[in-house]
Amino acid sequence: MAHQHQHNSGTKNIGITILLNIGITIAQIIGGIISGSMALLSDATHNFSDVLALLISYIAQKLSAKKSTIERTFGLRRAEIMASFINSATLLGISVALIIGATERLFNPVEIKGTLVIYLAGLSILLNGLSVLLLKKEAKESMNMRSAYLHLFTDMLTSIAVLLGGFAIKYWAWYWFDPVISLGIAVYLIYSSWSLFAESVKIIMQYAPKSVDIKKIEQKICELDGIKNVHHLHIWQLNDKEIMLEAHIDFYEDIKITQFEKKLASIESILKDFNIHHFNIQPELSFCSGKDLIHQD
Repeated sequence: MAHQHQHNSGTKNIGITILLNIGITIAQIIGGIISGSMALLSDATHNFSDVLALLISYIAQKLSAKKSTIERTFGLRRAEIMASFINSATLLGISVALIIGATERLFNPVEIKGTLVIYLAGLSILLNGLSVLLLKKEAKESMNMRSAYLHLFTDMLTSIAVLLGGFAIKYWAWYWFDPVISLGIAVYLIYSSWSLFAESVKIIMQYAPKSVDIKKIEQKICELDGIKNVHHLHIWQLNDKEIMLEAHIDFYEDIKITQFEKKLASIESILKDFNIHHFNIQPELSFCSGKDLIHQD
């Protein structure tokens, strides 16, 4: 019941943040057009990406909770990783677009209404700050929610930059400062989203997680009595929490199933120390010709 309550609370918080960011986006687009501020329009674009990110995260959260079936033996638990990939890739794409737009504006500055920029940036800081607080707890428990949280947190920071730019424009007429802020926003977005993008790509491409020492696993399993070697080993992540392992293990002697099950219990204990709870072990005497730990098919 506690888990269900937490899930419902997270879903409700996402709904609230979506509505807040729709309001911010509309206000900033209108304000950006009226004021002529590239930075404000950049922030509006980022806020719109927040809305998409939150919608994707919400859908992924729902899909990942679906049960396994004959057609989907793992269920849809990788949906949240796909959402994380889409959200981080979107941020990178937006960053490139902002750099192009800001560079053009830097060489062709236009007059900007600083007062309107200040008011709308202040509103964005307030509402994004509220959104960040709403999702802070969920961000610690899921890569998917962390990607949505990152969208909101970086947008709050960029709104602060836009606010400072508004003051610079209003009091010193530094119109060039507006595209400079946009460039800064773009660079920060690339910096903040790249690690999440890279991590989600590695999970999708079934990289072995960095937290797992494969050679150490091999060493500990081979230390068990009666085990000759470990080969044809594969380790991958289903999502940001579940690590999977499969391997072939050679035994010195032809043992009974009951003896093998005792070895499995010992292997399970070893793997739990590496946070691996789902594994498949194939026992052998001399079945495979290749005995390399990582087999090249």
